[in-house]
Amino acid sequence: MKIAIASDHAAIDLKAELAQWLRDEGHDVADLGPATADRVDYPDYGYKLATAIASGDAERGIALCGSGIGISIAVNRNPACRAALVGEPLSAALSREHNDANVLAMGARLTGVDMAKACVTAFLTTEFGGGRHAGRVEKLSHPAL
Repeated sequence: MKIAIASDHAAIDLKAELAQWLRDEGHDVADLGPATADRVDYPDYGYKLATAIASGDAERGIALCGSGIGISIAVNRNPACRAALVGEPLSAALSREHNDANVLAMGARLTGVDMAKACVTAFLTTEFGGGRHAGRVEKLSHPAL
């Protein structure tokens, strides 16, 4: 699977750990930055990730910042993106099953590496349930429906 990952400076270590782990698992990972721990603004990287999802350059995205809140808000500014902020695997799975989330957001200051990997695994292995959820998900990208 083609996965884009981006963070701010607060989550650069978690980003590097997850990116390498995903590559080891056989995924094609696009690291959208940043490349160093120098201070950056999370909206810039959230927008980069959203663009990769909206353009089809990536099937799924992982957005990381200190809390996960700011970068998830930035990603969700793009109508093609459905970013879900999670801290445990059940929420990650439900974000896919019920909401067809295409971006997983997490906070590096709140979520350890092992829990983050469990969330990513649930996110990548859960399919969208469709059915009664499909119309609701359609309204997320087209509010006038």
